[in-house]
Amino acid sequence: MQRREFLSTAAVASTAALTRPGLAEDKPAMIPAIDTHQHLWDLTKFKLGWLKKGTPLDAQFTPKEFAVATEGLNVVKAVYMEVDVVEEQQQAEVDYLIELCKSKKTATVAAVVSGRPASGGFAGYIAQFKDSKFIKGIRQVLHVDATPAGTCLKKEYVAGIQLLGELGLSFDLCLRPADLPDAAKLADQCPDTRFILDHCGNPQHGFSPEQTAKWKKDLAALAKKKNVVCKVSGFLANGWPKGKWTADDIAPVVNATIEAFGVDRAMFGGDWPVVTLAGSYKDWLTALRTILSNRPEVDQKKILHDNAAKFYGI
Repeated sequence: MQRREFLSTAAVASTAALTRPGLAEDKPAMIPAIDTHQHLWDLTKFKLGWLKKGTPLDAQFTPKEFAVATEGLNVVKAVYMEVDVVEEQQQAEVDYLIELCKSKKTATVAAVVSGRPASGGFAGYIAQFKDSKFIKGIRQVLHVDATPAGTCLKKEYVAGIQLLGELGLSFDLCLRPADLPDAAKLADQCPDTRFILDHCGNPQHGFSPEQTAKWKKDLAALAKKKNVVCKVSGFLANGWPKGKWTADDIAPVVNATIEAFGVDRAMFGGDWPVVTLAGSYKDWLTALRTILSNRPEVDQKKILHDNAAKFYGI
């Protein structure tokens, strides 16, 4: 089952301690976090073609709800990640995000927006983002069943991704685990474009030992491409049962990802509100902090905050 399909169907069915007032002298300050994968949607403004009516994700997830979800977690900034709005609303999404970032009233300070690199109008569409303070990159989700394997290696697609590099824009790789080798080939063909692998390459809960071994091998091969970084994010939505996983359960995915990319090319992503299909934002970030706690503090800061600040210039 692919990630987008899972989000639609699974939604139908239904630890780092927090610093409290008065205890600051007893507990170390919580390392600040930058969320590199924040989804927002206001269903009064935008239409998400993949979202099924009446499911848990069929609700308002605006900056107001994000502030509630992250309260007390020291999430100091967020980078918005496109939510696959219907194609005719892509520019409206852009305009909304620019105004949101300009307002400085929320955690959102930058954005990665929707785009179709192989489309005829792509060059004109992305030209508006050259030297943009707020729009940092483009994503097109590639893991849906309707997208054939190898799509990102077609001539027109590669040309679009190369153009992103010329404009100083990044591209998020959100694909099936089986497509990781294609991502490595794409990175080779676009050496001047910066890539971000989403969700650790989307490993699935219940992977067999053979599938896990292949994911690790392909992840390591992609990590050898120096123009690729990775988000430690999102994989919980790939079948981890809500409320029935622990930090120990997910540590192998987190640690394998960091081992592949290194502490200088791994970044935290919240994947909210999609993460709520498996647990709360607090559950995820607390578990990640727990997994990272045995690493030097300087490395924890890189993964939770500093790498994102450097990569996105925020």
